[in-house]
Amino acid sequence: MAFALKTKFLIFMLTVSGALASAMSRILDEAFVAEKYKQWMVEHGRTYEMQEEEPMRFQIFKNNLEFIENFNKMGNQTYKLSTNEFADLTNEEFLTNFAGYMFSSKNVSHKIKRFRYENLINVPDSIDWRKKGAVTEIKDQGSCGSCWAFSTVAAVEGVIKIKTGKLVSLSEQQLVDCARTESTRGCDAGWMDDGFEYIGRNQGLAKESKYPYTGKDGKCSRRKETFRAAQITGYEDVPRDNEEALLKAASRQPVAVALDCSGYGFQFYSGGVYGGPCRTRLNHAVTVVGYGTSEDGIKYWLVKNSWGKSWGESGYMRIKRDVHSKKGLCGIAKKPSYPVA
Repeated sequence: MAFALKTKFLIFMLTVSGALASAMSRILDEAFVAEKYKQWMVEHGRTYEMQEEEPMRFQIFKNNLEFIENFNKMGNQTYKLSTNEFADLTNEEFLTNFAGYMFSSKNVSHKIKRFRYENLINVPDSIDWRKKGAVTEIKDQGSCGSCWAFSTVAAVEGVIKIKTGKLVSLSEQQLVDCARTESTRGCDAGWMDDGFEYIGRNQGLAKESKYPYTGKDGKCSRRKETFRAAQITGYEDVPRDNEEALLKAASRQPVAVALDCSGYGFQFYSGGVYGGPCRTRLNHAVTVVGYGTSEDGIKYWLVKNSWGKSWGESGYMRIKRDVHSKKGLCGIAKKPSYPVA
């Protein structure tokens, strides 16, 4: 299939040969890389609308493959990397097309009115909401900056299952089309709290089957808005910069969080406990669906992503928990929130 990047960035990228070219030695045999690239294109159904684009994409793929091979050979990391559907993209392109968390002044100034789990005691050492049937299948946002909608929906799907005993796949597209505010603009990024507010205002959200995902901005369907399959009464923000508070909330329900997904380590993560490097400038939204401790004793958050099953651990990531920064690794504890049903 043809791969559609955001046009303004593609035009820019066609003038360069890849951001990694000057930073890495060329250690891989050209024939070896060419065969890998051919296999990768078949596996992911990749074609390009402009023929002259392919040599550039091959060079980026080669640089990325060298980065991945070098990283994995170091042998002192808690996670591994591998080629995935993003292997022909620079990290800048990747972030432009697949992140989508809107960080605004509203996010900063919003005050915590209530945190119902503040006095919670006897928090379990681990929990996996997948095993409790509160997590739907991994979904794929495509090259639409709608991660905020997927994070919102996954948190709502979880709390509805916990409350009613029924797991229902809900509509991200309805949020993309209808939950429009100054800080939430469909495929051009958004904020989970705006998604929760829309669901409350609309008195519910439709099933995914009734309002299916298209991966692009659309006109809000007033008719489909009435197909309400799940309702919430509101939402609450978790006290920011507090992993202990996030732990309490995640022990009771899936929690919508934002983090910094910058860097090739995040782009090509394939398994293990991610330990960075990353900053704390929030640019992507995911959902914490559990936590635990790895076999080698590393505490982690279990995160559901929206980049399909070919990324990470079949669409999930384990990211290091209980780090020295109050913000959490990659800023995961900076702005969590959850729906109330």
